Amino acid sequence: MRVTPNSSGASERLRLPVVRGLSRSSPRPFRGWSTPWFYLAPALVVLGGLLVYPIYQLGLISLFKYTQAQVSGGEPTTFEGFGNYSALFSDSEFWQVLLATVLFAGACVVSTLAVGCALAVLLTRVRALPRLALMLAALGAWATPAVTGSTVWLFLFDPDFGPVDRILGLGDYSWTYGRFSAFFLVLLEVVWCSFPFVMVTVYAGIRAVPGEVLEAAALDGASQWRIWRSVLAPMLRPILTVVTIQSVIWDFKVFTQIYVMTNGGGIAGQNLVLNVYAYQQAFASSQYSLGSAIGVVTLLILLGVTLGYLRLLRRQGEEL
Repeated sequence: MRVTPNSSGASERLRLPVVRGLSRSSPRPFRGWSTPWFYLAPALVVLGGLLVYPIYQLGLISLFKYTQAQVSGGEPTTFEGFGNYSALFSDSEFWQVLLATVLFAGACVVSTLAVGCALAVLLTRVRALPRLALMLAALGAWATPAVTGSTVWLFLFDPDFGPVDRILGLGDYSWTYGRFSAFFLVLLEVVWCSFPFVMVTVYAGIRAVPGEVLEAAALDGASQWRIWRSVLAPMLRPILTVVTIQSVIWDFKVFTQIYVMTNGGGIAGQNLVLNVYAYQQAFASSQYSLGSAIGVVTLLILLGVTLGYLRLLRRQGEEL
């Protein structure tokens, strides 16, 4: 017996829904160059309120004479122009602090990248349980507040009660008394709380590298160092660019670790960096305009380093 389907019922079952307004001929709003800006508008509004306006106020205050007398209303605010910058650049202490900041930040960046990349490679070589333990320990260090971490490191290296001096047999050696030993102690704490970001980011990049590439390099007799230098590092260069720029920005504007571990900049200001120096000028000396000028100089230095590094990579043919 042959069953003939109902033609009208079949046509209703095969009929596709028609959505009005989605045809190819219909015009699309915000077509062209304005489409990305339309989607970025909410984020730009938030950034404008949280970033652009404070920077504008910082630059504005640096152009006026703004001390405690102006804050209390005892004296009128006067326009100084670039007078605060002239006074800042003519101060020898500023250049000493700037040199110390550059050297300290450079040492922190190199050490953080070295430790983070080495542990990222180690994560790819160990089993699941040790890898999980190392990841949890690193994330715990990363999640620790800077004040808490600095206090813990001060206790570990305390000359009276700290276990480090006893283990190393140094007696009652004070790490925060000398300039270089204090900077070294702060460097250890900065690296300890910063390397997890580098480790996790680089480890994710290594996991994305095809295994065949690494196996081919190993079969050719390449050592682990040669594989990293000739295979992994070139392939991970965009990721390394991001973590390097982030590390430069974070380590150049270190404040909490220096302020807590050296008690405000060390003996006679021997461990001052730009952020602590700006804090002392703005709040300890009530020279708010001078502190703002230091903040503007720090911002310009970081922008210059970031743009210069990106330009160098573009010259080498890297796509970021």
